[in-house]
Amino acid sequence: MATVHLRIGDLVWGKLGRYPPWPGKIVSPPKDLKKPRGKKCFFVKFFGTEDHAWIKVEQLKPYHPHKEEMIKINKGKRFQQAVDAVEEFLKKAKGKEQASSNSEDKNKSTTADSKGRKNPAKAVKLLLEEDDEDLISHRGGCSEKDLTDSDPEPSSVQRLVAGTVSGFKWDSSPVKDDPHFHHFLLSQSEKPGSSMEPISKRLKIVEEDTGSTSIQAADSTAINGSITPTDKRIGFLGLGLMGSGIVSNLLKMGHIVTVWNRTAEKCDLFIQEGARLGRTPAEVVSMCDITFSCVSDPKAARDLVLGPSGVLQGIRPGKCYVEMSTVDPETITELAQVITSRGGRFLEAPVSGSQQLSNDGMLVILAAGDRTVYEDCSSCFQAMGKTSFFLGEAGNAAKMMLILNMVQGSFMATIAEGLTLAQATGQSQQTFLDILCQGQMASIFLDQKCQNILQGNFKPDYYLKHIQKDLRLAITMGDSVNHPTPMAAAANEVYKRAKALDQSDNDMSAVYRAYIH
Repeated sequence: MATVHLRIGDLVWGKLGRYPPWPGKIVSPPKDLKKPRGKKCFFVKFFGTEDHAWIKVEQLKPYHPHKEEMIKINKGKRFQQAVDAVEEFLKKAKGKEQASSNSEDKNKSTTADSKGRKNPAKAVKLLLEEDDEDLISHRGGCSEKDLTDSDPEPSSVQRLVAGTVSGFKWDSSPVKDDPHFHHFLLSQSEKPGSSMEPISKRLKIVEEDTGSTSIQAADSTAINGSITPTDKRIGFLGLGLMGSGIVSNLLKMGHIVTVWNRTAEKCDLFIQEGARLGRTPAEVVSMCDITFSCVSDPKAARDLVLGPSGVLQGIRPGKCYVEMSTVDPETITELAQVITSRGGRFLEAPVSGSQQLSNDGMLVILAAGDRTVYEDCSSCFQAMGKTSFFLGEAGNAAKMMLILNMVQGSFMATIAEGLTLAQATGQSQQTFLDILCQGQMASIFLDQKCQNILQGNFKPDYYLKHIQKDLRLAITMGDSVNHPTPMAAAANEVYKRAKALDQSDNDMSAVYRAYIH
């Protein structure tokens, strides 16, 4: 059977667990990232995503020989974007080689070695200059000599021979079977990305003029290594649409997590993935250093803290409590006071996003309260989100989140109104959507919600009852500062009608049904 050599820098198709083959590039892992024991594997950075993983040799195929085969069996939009990213990378690499060749001819100099080939270190630097310029410094201590290759048909870049591939029988075993592969994967989901995204969620801290701080994905494309999970024990209360995805990503990135949910059966899946079980909120808090909660509304948030066997009974000096629920600022102020009165440390951190973004680890986190807790939560926020903002004193994040959800809820109601008006006037709803998606209002949110409406698919990604709750709280907040919110008030009435039509537990896009009944 033919044996194919794989080298650092090679383009490949990588197969991991239940996920489809995906185009990637073999790169040198960060120095502090240990290679899994057992079977030979490579560290692969995937195109079109922010993902990376150790991939077993038998789960890799060279990119070019298998390109047509893979394109035939994978038809998704994200997949095509990833393939386009590979082609763009190759185009840039070819351009650099030609530019370098022209420059060398002009200067009548050469960097050929004794066999007449280009200096391998220069060739590597050439290809990685724009997208991976720090790879050479992270190649695990190999010298330029290590990069040479005696292959009779070397590729345009001489690479370290690190192993071989024989046969290529894809293994479809679940990711969880191998904790090393599970641990170092940044959610192999179809996240949008540019041609060569950072290999990890590399973050930067931005100080705003307003006094707020954000931790954002860095623009640099240098490798920064995997997320290093905090050694603090993490608790999580509430495994609903948002909480489930958050906990999954915390576990995936190696955090030690203890979970509790009002409906205990929801904990079973996470126990199988390595989480520990807490019998009550008080027990979880007493067992953990930092406890997060994510529940449905202000009443649920208060009951969780103040009720029987609640959070407050487990709070001791130094314990951290992070409220991630979308609630009103008054509730946050109350919870912050009772937690700190027991010597605890409090942070609010509601999240902007949906179930899908939660599953993908791409939420936006708005935090306020104890700045030291925010810093202690850094690895957790990196695991669950793409960006986090620190907004100052407790209550600020609740205010900002309600404003954001007020805008989103009003926008969704307006889009539903437009779709039904198009139908009532004899216009094609699909054409209406196509026109919207070609204009300035184009967005993933718009496209997904409208397509779901046209397909009659209202499976919840963000509950309608929750967006109506957020609109109500935003209107009340506006009243408290004597600020008019007529658009939100109108949208709120439409959502209330949808709730009366038994749409509460459907997705927020089911507000569409309020217009057709």
